[in-house]
Amino acid sequence: MHRRTLLGLAAGLAMPALHARADSAPLSLRVGIMSGPEEDIAEAARGIAAAHGLTLKLVTFEDYTLPNEALASGDIDANAFEHKPFLDSQIQARGYHIVPLGLTYVEPMGIYSKKLHRLDALADGARIAVQNDPSNQGRALNLLAAHGLIALAPGRGLLPSLADVTGSAKHLRLIELDAAQLPRALDDVAMASINTNYAVSAGLDPAAALIREPRENNPYANMIAVRAGDTNRAGMKTLLASYQSPEMAAFLASHFKGAILPSF
Repeated sequence: MHRRTLLGLAAGLAMPALHARADSAPLSLRVGIMSGPEEDIAEAARGIAAAHGLTLKLVTFEDYTLPNEALASGDIDANAFEHKPFLDSQIQARGYHIVPLGLTYVEPMGIYSKKLHRLDALADGARIAVQNDPSNQGRALNLLAAHGLIALAPGRGLLPSLADVTGSAKHLRLIELDAAQLPRALDDVAMASINTNYAVSAGLDPAAALIREPRENNPYANMIAVRAGDTNRAGMKTLLASYQSPEMAAFLASHFKGAILPSF
């Protein structure tokens, strides 16, 4: 959907919970997002927010590690791309003072293949590619374990690593790759765990994934994150309400056909 179409759509939508700032100076926030399908979501949010007095200046990133760095350094005011386990791992590694503002949407991770149509066709010793960042790798490993493909050491919660894989009935070989590279790896491996934004950008159909996370009780729901102390900053409530509006839920349903779902 083109940017002009999104802005025109959102400008005509009513949001009773939000009120335009008719008698105050223009208010704007710089929001970090990832490139790909999440840009369409951010454009929809920008149009909704604009109708209620808030200008969102979108800053697009290609690398998952950069939006939190930009937020911590003050280059942006908020980001809308990550789930809490990812933020927690970044805080642990880098000491960021960043907190969640509220939930937005969930992109259920899937296990994809160009070579297989059924899990029971997986060969002994097959190679499976997974993400190399801690939170998404843990997410992929838990998904594989939930379907009996690997066994994990107990007590690792949402953040198991390859070192916690204790066995595999089919002697599977797990390979680490950058999350953005995983769609291109499908020609070389039996399966790969792929984040929905990268899957959609690569033309993969999430409904065709061999395994996919559920929406319900999914701990990997995306959120808006801000610096600690900024949760009550002017404009933040409007930013969150733009992402959590009924209009946004309708946009997700019509634009992504179940690939990306509301989590609010």
